[in-house]
Amino acid sequence: MRLYEHESKRVFEQSGIPIPKQFGVVHSVDEIKKLDLEYPAMAKAAVLIGGRGRAGGIKKVTSLEEAIHNTEMLLKLRIKEHPVYTVFFEEAVEECEACYVGVTTDPNTFNNVLVVSASGGINIEEVAQTRPETIIKREILNNDRALQNNIIKEVTDLLNQDLQLSNEQKVILASIIDKVYRTFQEIDAKLCEINPVIITPDNVVAADAKIVLDDNGLYRQSKLLETLGITSRRHDVAEPTPNEKQAHSQGFPYVDLLPSDITKDENKLYVGLVPGGAGYGIFSIDEVMNIGNKFFDGKVVPINFMDSGGGPPQNQVAQMFHLLMDYPLTDIIITSRFGGISSCDVFIRGLIQALRERHRNNQRIIPIYGRMVGTDLPSAKNYLEKAKQESPEALQLMEIVVGNEKIMADVIKEGIRRGFEIKKEGSS
Repeated sequence: MRLYEHESKRVFEQSGIPIPKQFGVVHSVDEIKKLDLEYPAMAKAAVLIGGRGRAGGIKKVTSLEEAIHNTEMLLKLRIKEHPVYTVFFEEAVEECEACYVGVTTDPNTFNNVLVVSASGGINIEEVAQTRPETIIKREILNNDRALQNNIIKEVTDLLNQDLQLSNEQKVILASIIDKVYRTFQEIDAKLCEINPVIITPDNVVAADAKIVLDDNGLYRQSKLLETLGITSRRHDVAEPTPNEKQAHSQGFPYVDLLPSDITKDENKLYVGLVPGGAGYGIFSIDEVMNIGNKFFDGKVVPINFMDSGGGPPQNQVAQMFHLLMDYPLTDIIITSRFGGISSCDVFIRGLIQALRERHRNNQRIIPIYGRMVGTDLPSAKNYLEKAKQESPEALQLMEIVVGNEKIMADVIKEGIRRGFEIKKEGSS
């Protein structure tokens, strides 16, 4: 889970790392006058993705008028398709030199890695490609809680060959390197990064900050999250969409694959997916894309990832279908239940519950195509046959193949074909 820059700086500040003076965050222009701004200041778009500076998401302001004008611009900005909802203000600092300090984990060895470079302020991935010799890495064995003094001194001295710091600045930089690593360990982070660390005439400060928390360790970080006012889990790259927030509140993983404000192309078929597990969910996305490209001129768009998890209760299954049928983008739903841990009987009862509720409440019902096979299949089949007799109108747009008489690829292909036919009938 990624933190915003101003949140990351709060964490670093609590760890004793110098940061620019913080003036606060705003969500509208009207809130600016409530801040005690000092000029010059930096107005920064609060987004969870990189490339903000190049996209115009950082502005220097020297007056209230400039602060208002630039905030208006920033709140209208989209950075890599993500809208800006929050702007934060901080002190503008004078840069003499800059460097990079970061800590992450090597995915091959799972050892912590300290990374520093005198090329601060530039995308570190670009530096690695164009000037790899300027990047200094030290792998930390045994998951040490703190860096050894000899490592701190070594990398600080290597950085200083380019930075030419005063003794006082060198001491502060060494302290920052030490504290970034300690913070990384204390908060169960996947990444702690300062880019750049700015060397000013009289200080060394974290001018930017990036922290990504390990989702597996969030249960240990309740105090940290409470301090930052974070009440729900985020993606690594963006705030949850309304669908994702709803799914989280109901206890199942869900990811929108398309932007919330996308304009629907009526020539395309938008397919919602309710698979039986995470792996099957990824397969479903790929298979819908492959079939769409091969047989339907690339006009088929999978719109979500979803995971029911092991053994979801009936009501949760119903909510999964409700979510996609409430989503205006969805044209059809492809679903599958390969019952191993999960029960086909609970699955079909949840699906039929959702359809009956929507029929009773005059809510939108869209075509659903799928297959179920595996655990509790006989009872699921009996329930499905009985439900079709009892609620034919509510279930008329549901086609579920029972057993292995069709492979899932054929079910998807037939569902998409029928989806296009129904869409064409509705527009004529």
